[in-house]
Parts: sequence; C-alpha cells; structure tokens
Amino acid sequence: MLQIQENVSLKNFNTFGVDAKARYFVEINRNDHLVELFMDPQWKQMPHLVLGGGSNMLLLKDYEGLVIRINIRGIEHRISHNDVFVEAGGGEVWNDLVNFCVARGYAGMENLSLIPGSVGASPIQNIGAYGVELKDVFQSCNAFELATGTFKTFTKSDCKFGYRESIFKSELQGEYIIVSVKFHLSLVPNFNLKYGAIEQELQNRGITEPTLKDVSQVVSHIRVSKLPDPSTIGNAGSFFKNPIISAELFAQVHAKFPEVVNYPGGDGLVKLAAGWLIEQCGWKGKVVGHTGTWKNQALVLVNHGGATGEEVYSFSSQIIDSVYTKFGVLLQREVNIIS
Repeated sequence: MLQIQENVSLKNFNTFGVDAKARYFVEINRNDHLVELFMDPQWKQMPHLVLGGGSNMLLLKDYEGLVIRINIRGIEHRISHNDVFVEAGGGEVWNDLVNFCVARGYAGMENLSLIPGSVGASPIQNIGAYGVELKDVFQSCNAFELATGTFKTFTKSDCKFGYRESIFKSELQGEYIIVSVKFHLSLVPNFNLKYGAIEQELQNRGITEPTLKDVSQVVSHIRVSKLPDPSTIGNAGSFFKNPIISAELFAQVHAKFPEVVNYPGGDGLVKLAAGWLIEQCGWKGKVVGHTGTWKNQALVLVNHGGATGEEVYSFSSQIIDSVYTKFGVLLQREVNIIS
C-alpha cells in the first residue's frame, strides 16, 4: 500500500538544500507502485515532480502538487565474450553503480565517477564528464508511461541524445518515468584520458599504464578538488552548460580574447568553457547574499546557507547577462528549474 505524505520538506531531497515543501510526497520502491499510483484518478490528474537524487534541480518555491521520489533499487549484470551488460534500478545512486562496475573491471563508466544523482536521471540529462557521455555506454531504458500506465523500452536512437539533452527533456518531457537503465560496457578498456586534467594527474602519480580503478580515482580526485561536496555546502554541480557556438561567433570571440578556452564541438561548431567565461567576468568565488559561485570553480553556484531558489536563480541571471555583455555568448542553465 502506497503511503502518501503531506507537507513534506524537500530540503534533504535536493542537493542545493533549498527548503521548499511538497504538498504531497510519495516514495516508489517497485515498478508496480507506479501502476497503483496512476490508477488513482486523484494522483493521475495532479501535477507531479519526479525526484531521483535531486542533484540537478533548483526549486524556486513550494511544490503544490505530488512529488514522486524514485527509490527502485537493484543491479544485474551479464557477460558475453568481452561485452558486459549491466541493468540498474532508477533509484540506484549513480556513483554506486560506477564503483560496482569499476570494481569488477567493467569498462566505460570510469570517467563518469562521482557525478551526483540517480541512475534513472542519467539518460534524461545525458550526463557527461571528461570526454565521456552517458550515451556512450547506454543501451536502453525501461520507462513508465503516465498516460497509459504501461512500460516501454527506449533504445539509444529512441532517446535522441544531444549535449545534456534527450527526448525526455524535449518532446516527451513529463510523459515518462524511467525505472531502470541498461548499459553496454566492456572487459577491454578504451580509456579517454585527453579531456581535462586526467593525463596530467596520472603523470603526477607516476602511472603510465592506468587501470580502471586508477582512472576512476583520478577523476574523483579532480572533481573533489574543483567541486564542493553537497553534504557540506548546497550546490547542483555545474549550473550552466558549456556553450556550443558557431565557427563564425568563435572567430569573433577569439579575435578579442585569444586565450579563450575551447574544444571541438562537432559539425564545425566550437565548445567554450563556461567556467572560464564566468571567471573572466569576475564572478569566481563571489558571494551575494546567501548564494554565490564556488571559490574553486565559477561554473558551480552554491547555497551558503538559507538561500532561496529565487535568490539563486536571480544570481544566475546576473551571470548570464554579464557573460553575454562581455563575450556575446548566451549561457544556458544546465540545472532544471522547478517553478
């Protein structure tokens, strides 16, 4: 029997630590709980918000509908020659899954170590770090369709993955709840060490032939050195996407700022480092009221204690305006804004 709670604080369910309340709150531990929930007309018709780890969202105010926390657990794995197929429940902690795979020698996820959040949220955002994206290891996901009360399997092509994008953030937004994800990994590592400081840190440690564990530990070390721990200071990781711009716009920016940090963006486009752009505008380590940017990484907005969602959002708008004025580049928020 499902337990629907009322007037529940979401402070401990979002990594920003914003103290907003849910009018109604339910935790889902099994697939059939979703069927039961949406068979009831009261809940089917009510606005709802799906929560996993709460790591990629900013609550601007109390939520007047039903908050559904996905807590479906379990990890299964199967090996065929050098191919490894791993399926995990949507409520599993993402980094626990990464550690599970690294410990067993299943390669492909090591660059995605220590990304906060849940497995079920990973395809929605097409999470990525250090040159690897979720889509690179994704095989399929099982999702619950709210309108019909049935489950559907989505393949990689079905998901229409883009940079921090998927079909679940665009045309199917709010129509499905992901209950499990299947990954295609390998027993033969194909390391991606060129992005960020991975190669340098391996050299610093005297590692010339890295293992999966080495790469995972180095990625974790780099993330910890740059990003604040949500358990000690509220944040949602990278608040903005790295902008991908046309070659023409890049030429204009590069002419004025030859030192601009950039990477190939694919299809003749150029990806800029949002953190660098923000830092050049003087925002790194800045504190405004109860919010600000992290001292070690301007891309991360933090809650110094007591910040409201509106306060953080207003601060992010100031940063967007500042970067556009200086560089002519429009930043986009990576974090989901819940209003």
